[in-house]
Amino acid sequence: DKRSLERFQKRVVDLARAVGMGEERIKDISLLAQFHDIGNVSIRDRILHKPGDLTLEEFAEIQKHSDIGHRIAQSAPDLIHISDYILKHHEWWNGNGYPLGLKGDAIPLESRIIAIVDAYEAMTHARPHHSPMSKREVIKELNKCAGTQFDPYLIEKFIEIVGK
Repeated sequence: DKRSLERFQKRVVDLARAVGMGEERIKDISLLAQFHDIGNVSIRDRILHKPGDLTLEEFAEIQKHSDIGHRIAQSAPDLIHISDYILKHHEWWNGNGYPLGLKGDAIPLESRIIAIVDAYEAMTHARPHHSPMSKREVIKELNKCAGTQFDPYLIEKFIEIVGK
């Protein structure tokens, strides 16, 4: 819904500002916040909204969304410049993400920011497969994933922001 998108965008922009991103890049990351999951249009609703665990086949289908989103953005003149960030927003700091297995600073800063805020939003709000976690639980989880899934410096900055 509109409110959750605005909340998501605000958190993304707050983190981008906290790490000193310039205004031009802030405009781009704000646009990215709106369109990072555009590839989800290709995923069947029964998989997107499935209450239980995903099968390996279903997870493989979900993993295609960043590549499909990248291709959609490549074909939209207003989104071409953020298409690379869409492709890479599920890469992990330790190289275990998808679709390319990028690691550390090889992952664009914009994609690393989106990944953190996306995880935070997913954990703090109800989803078909889980109920929301408390802010304290989420911060503990984010700290646990710093250095593996997420950029540890960005996690530190993000926790400063949401901890207020």
